[in-house]
Amino acid sequence: SAGSEEKAEYDCPKCKDQLGYIENKDGYEVWVRCKCIERRRIRKLMNSSDITAEFENLKFKNFITEGKPAVVKDTYDTAVEYYKDFDSIRGTRSNSIALLGQPGSGKTHLLTAISNKLIKSKNIAVQYFPYVEGFNDLKDDFDKLEEKLNRMKEVEVLFIDDLFKPVYTNTKDGRIKKPRATDWQVEQTYSVINYRYLNHKPVLISSELDIEELVDIDEALGTRIYEMCADYCVIIKGDRMQLNHRLAGLRNG
Repeated sequence: SAGSEEKAEYDCPKCKDQLGYIENKDGYEVWVRCKCIERRRIRKLMNSSDITAEFENLKFKNFITEGKPAVVKDTYDTAVEYYKDFDSIRGTRSNSIALLGQPGSGKTHLLTAISNKLIKSKNIAVQYFPYVEGFNDLKDDFDKLEEKLNRMKEVEVLFIDDLFKPVYTNTKDGRIKKPRATDWQVEQTYSVINYRYLNHKPVLISSELDIEELVDIDEALGTRIYEMCADYCVIIKGDRMQLNHRLAGLRNG
């Protein structure tokens, strides 16, 4: 039908992608801004954030705290509080949040929920940087290295997911955790974090390492992160099955 052809032809059939339309009001023809402008703005911010459609669905309201240990509820409360306080703290030294420790306890979900809300409710640009894949991209695309690092330094909010994501190996003496942290990765991460620290630009960080382990990798970097995140920092430790959201289904099933 003609109607469906028109829909396919335009993103917004109402204004035919003109971002507005002429309407008759009290005998006068007036130009009215189309509501699709807001939708386009959010889509543009989402596209430039590198947050995938799958991650876009991670929200505060679909984070499960019921039946979880107190520390998971505490992590949720800290994330919500950070979002609520964002406008008043964003220009201060402690304007960032770090959710650290236990894998699978919902750290990425909560920081993504903050990111989604900053983009959609506050019109704030967020750059998502998954540590392992992100550094592979930087290494593979050396020509664009400076441009990408500059974006990470300058963007309004930077979300580093799984900082120094460790590799685990089983030995006869137990499970050994070795952070992924080459000198080059540490150097680039420090240059980004230090720039943001000096310019009071917020960072959202998730990591399986706690503050002491971050300081062991690089003292200047670890202490910068701690100072930026001191007011909103949760370290999740405890029984793996109790704290791991991804394993909960296996245990209950």
